[in-house]
Amino acid sequence: MNRPASYRQRSNASRRGEDTALGWLGHDSRGAGVLATARKHLQIQYAVAAVLPAPLGSVCQVARLENQRLQLVVPTAAHAAKLRQLAPRIAQALTDRGWNLSEIAVKVQAGLPKPGMRQPPPPKEAQPLDETALHAFEELQERLRPGPLADAVARLLRHHRSG
Repeated sequence: MNRPASYRQRSNASRRGEDTALGWLGHDSRGAGVLATARKHLQIQYAVAAVLPAPLGSVCQVARLENQRLQLVVPTAAHAAKLRQLAPRIAQALTDRGWNLSEIAVKVQAGLPKPGMRQPPPPKEAQPLDETALHAFEELQERLRPGPLADAVARLLRHHRSG
């Protein structure tokens, strides 16, 4: 079956990965630098997590890697103290894996999630009902027979009229 040329072009572009964010980043000189840095950070993140005990490895994150200095961030001072004790072992393990590091810095970043904590739910984006909507619900309530739906509409009106 002969397909139109535009189908073949899209198909070839998809195979090359140009339709993805990673494909787009890879074809832009500035984006390629960002992508290379992100990949480097992920590689060292996995290497650091493999060296650390599991509870510490799960909360420790790579913040920066520049000039042979690795900066790691953790959510609490207790994590930072333990990480500073393990810094020589981490540096040696990373050097053995081919990373050229001369210093490991540790920083407490309070915004990081603590182990076992769930992410807070996103804020509600509810908009209050305007007078037109409230009037429509009042008309609906007048036409409804008593029951669960009528009760729900009454609660909705009370809630929006009291606020």
